[in-house]
Amino acid sequence: MAKRLVDLVFAVGGLLLLSPLLLLTALAIRLDSPGPVFFRQERVGRHGRPFRIHKFRTMVADAPLLGPALTVGDDARITRVGRWLRERRLDELPQLIDVLRGDMSVVGPRPELPRYVAQYPSALRERVLAVRPGITDPASLAHLDESALLARAADPEREYVEVVLPRKLQLAADYADRASTATDLGVLWRSVKLLLGSGKR
Repeated sequence: MAKRLVDLVFAVGGLLLLSPLLLLTALAIRLDSPGPVFFRQERVGRHGRPFRIHKFRTMVADAPLLGPALTVGDDARITRVGRWLRERRLDELPQLIDVLRGDMSVVGPRPELPRYVAQYPSALRERVLAVRPGITDPASLAHLDESALLARAADPEREYVEVVLPRKLQLAADYADRASTATDLGVLWRSVKLLLGSGKR
């Protein structure tokens, strides 16, 4: 209950405080390339319940038809504004809407695509999906260079499934086991430092 209250306060406060930035970003996306402002995609939430995540669109509108689900390195489908947003992690800000709706938390394991969740080992799956997924978590902070790493792989999809995903999944499970207000504040602080450009990238 306390975590949900913090989430609500953070989501409402964040949306109000950041509303000028969100509106300017939406305008920039519409002027930069045709298509919707938001990118919505099905992810797996708490207890395996599917939901549609919100992000600012950073790729051309028909990107899913032009390439793989994974975004690897200098992907040609990324727009000019999208590249700027991705570098600063600002494309994730609309997920405050998902926090407000109760589909996500501010801090929690990042929600994955159903096809990747289907490959979770049963023991880890139960631990990770026991909590609401989040906008940020220790696993995502530990893999800031994921796109560049996958770009260097001979088979990015295989590298993700066999190497990157198991590491992230273990970190996510460890977070879920030990989650507390103190750990969440620590993750939030590191995430804010990253957004402000003072954290390790």
